[in-house]
Formats: sequence, C-alpha cells, structure tokens
Amino acid sequence: MIEKFLIGTYTINASQGIYQIELDTDKKQLQNTQLVAEIGSPTYLAESKAHKIYSVDRNMEEPELRGGVATFDGKTIPAKEMQEYIEKGTSAAFVSIDERRQFVFTANYHMGHASVYKIQSDGTLKLTDRAHDNGIPGPLPEQADGPHPHYANLTPDDRLVVCDLGLDRVYLYDVSDQGKLSLVSEINTHPGFGPRNITFVPGTGKGYLVGELSSKVAVIDYNEEAGLFTIQQIISTIPDDWESHNGAAGIKVSKDKRFVYVSNRGNDSIAVFKIKPNGDLRRIQLISSEGEFPRDFNFSEDESMFIVTNQNSDNASLYSRDAETGKLTLIQKDFQVPEGTCVVRRENID
Repeated sequence: MIEKFLIGTYTINASQGIYQIELDTDKKQLQNTQLVAEIGSPTYLAESKAHKIYSVDRNMEEPELRGGVATFDGKTIPAKEMQEYIEKGTSAAFVSIDERRQFVFTANYHMGHASVYKIQSDGTLKLTDRAHDNGIPGPLPEQADGPHPHYANLTPDDRLVVCDLGLDRVYLYDVSDQGKLSLVSEINTHPGFGPRNITFVPGTGKGYLVGELSSKVAVIDYNEEAGLFTIQQIISTIPDDWESHNGAAGIKVSKDKRFVYVSNRGNDSIAVFKIKPNGDLRRIQLISSEGEFPRDFNFSEDESMFIVTNQNSDNASLYSRDAETGKLTLIQKDFQVPEGTCVVRRENID
C-alpha cells in the first residue's frame, strides 16, 4: 500500500517549495520525492478534505517583503495555484483548517497576530478577523521583541487556541459562525517556557503544550465548560545533562491516547512519553532523528510507522512504532527531502 505525505520546506538552499513523498507500507520504505508546487518557504501547510492545500507563502520578489497564505488545488501534480493572499510583512508560521465551519486559521510569529479566513465555495480565502497578542515579553532574548504566536488551531470543542512563544502565554477564543473571535481566557506559563504548539486528547480534558525555549512539555487540564486551562505537570524533553542549545518543536499524540511524541532540534531526537492514567507523562525513550534539526513528523495511517524530516541535513527518517510500548525503531535514514519543516499525511488521494 502506498501512503502519500506533503512536505513543507524552507526555500533557502535546495528546496523549491512543497514536495510529496510516498511511504510503501509493504516494503517499509520512503520513496519518490516529487515537487508539488513552487512557492517561497512554505514552512507549514494543511490540506482540506476537498484537497485544497493552504500553505504559508513568502514573496521576496516584491519591492517589500510580503507574506500570507497560498491556495492550491492538490488533486494533481503539479498543483494548480488558485490564490495568493499576501500582505505587507512576514509570512505566517502555522496553518490549520476548520472543516466543520470551513475556516482557515494562521499564526503569524513576526507580526504578532492570529488570523481567521473563510473558505469560499471555490476554495479560496477571505479574511474575517484578526487577533493581536498583547502582553509583557518573556525574559529570554528570543522573546525580547514582543508577541510571537506560533500556533493557531482548534480545541476538541471547536474553540481556537493560540500559543504565543514571545509572551509565554496561551489564548483561548470562541469562533462565531461568521469567523469572528472573542477571547474566552488566557494562561501564563512560567517565564521562558516559550509555548510553541499544543495537542489535545479528545474525551480526556487533557492537552500537551510544548515549550520551544524551555524544551519542556506542560500537561494541561482543559475545563471545557469553564473555558479554562490549568497546568498539571511540566516535564523535560531532553536529558538532564544536556547543555547545548535545543529547541523543542513538533508534538503529537497517538490515536490510542497512550503516547506523546516531541521533536528536539539540537539534541536531534524524538522524545517518547507514556501517558499515565491521570494524564501526566513519563518519558520512556529518546531516539536519534538521524539528521539535523528535526522540526516535524507524522504517523502512517495505522500508526505502525513514523516519519520525521530533518531540516538542516535535507533528509527524512522512517521508524517502526510498537503499538504496545509506543517506542520507535529505525528502519530507514538518509532519504533525501530538502529543508523539510512540515509533514502532512494525505487522505484519499490517488
């Protein structure tokens, strides 16, 4: 069986844009790297059920730096560009899709805001609202110039959560049917935590928030009725004796709700955590990403395999995943993927 994955990239060196790679689940190997769309630094992207690809878009050919979201029809390769929604300033850092209400959300790290776009009948986007983060910056150099939202996506009850690395803060919004945001609550992490990304486990009231700057994961208790987050536990993603720079990046939970996975850029590893009955975490494995700067990763459909891309070494690695223990075992390394930063599994695509 062949599964397909979209790879977002930087386009600083060899990359030309968005790529597709294949996973042969029978042979247990990655294969067939194809260029899907030429675009400037599509570092993050998402694909709708209608196979529209919404990608971070950076245009440096204009007289001034411009950035935004590009829309592609992903049913063919090369993908056909449908829209380039760009504005003055830098591009976003994160893109997500609300299938039920047909919205796209972005978080713009450098501009300090999260945006809501309505998906039109033809798949193109129309801006409906924008929330600017405000607050006191954290104590670290990376936080000195103010808000840096790095993530905007849905909670299990369809609220929007925004993680701000610069302010050490996580915001929770209600989203109206018209795509308007209203603040519900916010929570401060400890100074220098650097919230980057959060994932939830539906039906448990638990979320797992990764701190890029602290290389830690916070276990979040989410009270949906009250719309409140509280921090339950904080645990490191790297060894206690690690003294070199590290930035925690991607975080995902297995579908069986038993394990959490985090990528470490610097330690160049994947940290595997077991979820305890109360939602707390216990780290059970640190395994090399077999490359430099692993920013993102994803599972095969049945989660028996695991793919990670290494941005600085232009390669992807493939692992088998033990469903009982959650641990990873290397199968393949040095599969060429230029400047990989995002791994999106494609569904129902021929």
